[in-house]
Amino acid sequence: MKKLNLSEWALGHQALVRYLMIMLMLAGAWAYTQLGQKEDPEFTFKAMLVQANWPGASTLEMERQVTDKLEEKLQEMGEIDYVQSYTKPGESLMVVSLREDVPPKNVPQLWYQVRKKLGDIAYTLPSGVQGPFFNDEFGDTFGNIYAFSGDGFGYEELRQYAEAAKKELLRVPDVAKVQMLGKQEQRIYVDLSSAKLASLGLDSRAIWQALQQQNAMTPAGTFETASDRIWVRPTGKYDSVAAVAATPVSVGGRTFKLGDIAAVSRGYIDPPATSVRFNGKPVLALSISMKGGGDVLKLGANLDQAIARIKGKLPLGVEIHAVSDQPKVVHDAVGEFMRSLVEAVVIVLAVSFFSLGLRTGVVVALSIPLVLAMTFLAMYFFNIDLQRISLGSLIIALGLLVDDAIIAVEMMALKLEQGWNKFQAATYAYTSTAFPMLTGTLITAATFLPVGLAKSMAGEYVFSLFAVVGIALVLSWIVAVVFTPYLGYKLLPAHPHHGEQHDVYQKPFYRRFRALVAWCLDYRKTVIAVTLGAFILSLLAFKLFVAQQFFPSSNRPELMVDMWLPRGASYHATLEQVEKMEKQVRADANVVSVTSYVGSGSPRFYLPLDQQQQHVNYTQLMVMTRDEHVREDVKKRLEKIFDNDFPLVRGRVTRLENGPPVGYPVQFRVMGPDHDQVRKIADQVEALVRKQPSTLHVNQNWGEQVKALRIDIDQDKASALGLSSQQLSQQLQMLISGSAVSAYREGDQSIAIVARLNPGEQKNVAGLGNLMVQTGSGRFVPVSQIGHIRYEPEEGIIWRRNRLPAITVSADVVDGVQGADVSGQLWPQMQALERTLPLGYHIEVGGTLESSGKSQKAIAAVAPLMIVVVLTLLMLQLQSFQRTLMVVLTAPLGMIGVTVTLILFRAPFGFVAMLGVIALSGMIMRNSVILVDQIEHDIREGIDRFEAIVGSTVRRFRPIMLTALAAILAMIPLTRSTFWGPMAVAIMGGLLVATVLTLLFLPALYAQWFRVGRNEQRLSAQPQEQEHK
Repeated sequence: MKKLNLSEWALGHQALVRYLMIMLMLAGAWAYTQLGQKEDPEFTFKAMLVQANWPGASTLEMERQVTDKLEEKLQEMGEIDYVQSYTKPGESLMVVSLREDVPPKNVPQLWYQVRKKLGDIAYTLPSGVQGPFFNDEFGDTFGNIYAFSGDGFGYEELRQYAEAAKKELLRVPDVAKVQMLGKQEQRIYVDLSSAKLASLGLDSRAIWQALQQQNAMTPAGTFETASDRIWVRPTGKYDSVAAVAATPVSVGGRTFKLGDIAAVSRGYIDPPATSVRFNGKPVLALSISMKGGGDVLKLGANLDQAIARIKGKLPLGVEIHAVSDQPKVVHDAVGEFMRSLVEAVVIVLAVSFFSLGLRTGVVVALSIPLVLAMTFLAMYFFNIDLQRISLGSLIIALGLLVDDAIIAVEMMALKLEQGWNKFQAATYAYTSTAFPMLTGTLITAATFLPVGLAKSMAGEYVFSLFAVVGIALVLSWIVAVVFTPYLGYKLLPAHPHHGEQHDVYQKPFYRRFRALVAWCLDYRKTVIAVTLGAFILSLLAFKLFVAQQFFPSSNRPELMVDMWLPRGASYHATLEQVEKMEKQVRADANVVSVTSYVGSGSPRFYLPLDQQQQHVNYTQLMVMTRDEHVREDVKKRLEKIFDNDFPLVRGRVTRLENGPPVGYPVQFRVMGPDHDQVRKIADQVEALVRKQPSTLHVNQNWGEQVKALRIDIDQDKASALGLSSQQLSQQLQMLISGSAVSAYREGDQSIAIVARLNPGEQKNVAGLGNLMVQTGSGRFVPVSQIGHIRYEPEEGIIWRRNRLPAITVSADVVDGVQGADVSGQLWPQMQALERTLPLGYHIEVGGTLESSGKSQKAIAAVAPLMIVVVLTLLMLQLQSFQRTLMVVLTAPLGMIGVTVTLILFRAPFGFVAMLGVIALSGMIMRNSVILVDQIEHDIREGIDRFEAIVGSTVRRFRPIMLTALAAILAMIPLTRSTFWGPMAVAIMGGLLVATVLTLLFLPALYAQWFRVGRNEQRLSAQPQEQEHK
């Protein structure tokens, strides 16, 4: 039975093949227009925020009574990798992180389990604890942020315009959420004087009750008549500030109006918890997130139209500023990648035309848009968007997808030169190289398996690299065996020597190359030894001279500026420093805008952003520079400003990250049961980190202890006065910070009515002992008579990890140095220190070294499967253990070129470059298996083994070099990319060196392996047991 020949079938069904080509091209073009466009691929944030509040509790009380209980319950879940928490006075926030190998589809169910387990123990928490509250949408990206400002407009007017805009934006297609940032809660303040209350003998509780009763929402009954229901609605509820001031307060038979004994005013929460500023002015901001599966560019166009409509309705003076515009970033990024893709296509076409000639080059050129069209169609069906990874993958695939077409058309052109007719020449490639090509293609695709199957955030982030390259490679083989023979049949001319056989490899170049290959076989041991020596030296040089990294920084123009004041700093102290910094930043002509998030970090406007939580002493500024080039100058200037003008501020200026967020590149965690001991050890770790000359901005995340006034209550005296500790705390809370005693309802707002001490008395710390508090009998006594007041420092924040106090010592590194290298250099010193620590205390490494290690472990876990698949494919093709092993041994030789080019270009070796090197091994084995298969084919044809090795190498020289050149030169556009550059450089150098070694080292290895001598005659009856073991 005749074997199926797809090339022969294509030539026998030319009309159908033409139809399929046209339809696939049209379908691919349509699919391209339908593909979603994003900046980064989506990946699942396997982190959840859990928060609990306990007003009045100290940091230690929160840690022991709330945080530890919640963490203990979470410890029951095996899917949790770690729980990291921080505890502050009255507040506990936990970040629950799942193991990286948890499938994304299981994450929602696990978050439900977290809610259920913590909800089950909520009743065991102390009375007064609020929560726990949950946020499992921590990874939502708010790519569009708009700031609303209005000179001459009050805050409330501006808020109303922003609220109206929010409602309008929520109606825009594909908008999921619109959050208002910088919103200040309104308050109605009842400012009291403790001395006045005492002189009048007024009970503060009577004021609370009067306010609550006057404004209570209580049903007054309903009349039921024969035909109607009529509700009774008494008036008297607060409808203005004057109504609050007119509230009657009765004490001891006397009645006062609240306004007579207190100042009643309407204002905003003071001090604010957070605020937003744009270019030095307070603003309100709206942040917008997109629905899953939406198209960023379409969303951007719709938002532009909506914002234009909103601007048309705003009064003169109210302005809307674009703080973050992700659609523009995506449009520019996709446009840049598409230009790089076009450049790569031109480069590959130039290689084809220059090396193969015009008509042969046209055949290869036509295969490129066909494979790309089919790839776009597959991406559409598999829901793969156009984003950083998939677009880079297309460029990588471009250099590979022409390989099979080049091999097929080169074989056809060769046979035409040898005098074959067009039909025989077009179908011969299938019979001779189709299956070796398929094996090589599948091997190359298989080396991307660790990328596709890695169970980690980094693996999920780069998954489309495996998907797109794998799809493109398989489709390129189909094009090479079905469409390329048809195109060659139609376009390649018949050779004038039709019917005559002649050797096309007698040209001078091929004769010289034949002599070189023969020399390598004669001096095979020297060639093998030199290659082995070069390989060993490359490994040593790689270890010593190639910098290690996780993911490179982004090329976006934004800079993130972190400002940390001492832990106990007030909001107003923080704001003062922010205003000072804003003036300096705005003075730089290279800065377009500066947005300040006072008291918190920026919303996640960029998917890999290392988002910060709320802290009164913290501010994050987003500085928009003009472009990536001036960004570096602005960064250096800002760092100098911190050094010279902000001695009390811990400042940090960073570029945006690529890949899963890491934060500080150098991190070491000190963990143990006792706070003081952990601090002492952390100080030792910090000292070691500071001695490392490549570190900057060394700090500890606990910071300084904060000031506290402790009142040691005389319990006997307090009990005699009928005053409990709780009652004292409640009265002091009202007098110092204020207590919400009722609410004023206005429209859709509920405004708290807060009773507090006069602002002038609030700030008088020295007057705490003179504050008058009411006893159980109604008498007023100063606080100093109930207890002794003393200063006592306490922890302002306690970070924990897996139920142990944990201080993280963090640092940046100087430009040109990688965090993983610095951490690796420091780690032996940390291990030495750890051996001296008491039982129960230990040091862990974090930062880029930890994140990179986790991702590499995820890759290593899948590597055995890749090895099995590759070996199986090789065995199916070669059917020989020895030949399979020989091909596998050529795979690592690319490291010689990888090391040389990385050192020459001073490019770091990161996670993406590592994936490239793994894939490089597949490209090398692809060429090796085709050459070995050709040698075996010639030997089976009865050719002398020495001549078979030399002749096969000479005949495979042009297709191997052409495919390698196409792949190498197609990488040139990627070398400009910060993200892809190291990978492109590694593949270019590795493939260049490996290609040369395939043509010189592999023949020498084959001859040495099977003891092939010069002029050896192969007897047809000679057994070949050794060769086929």
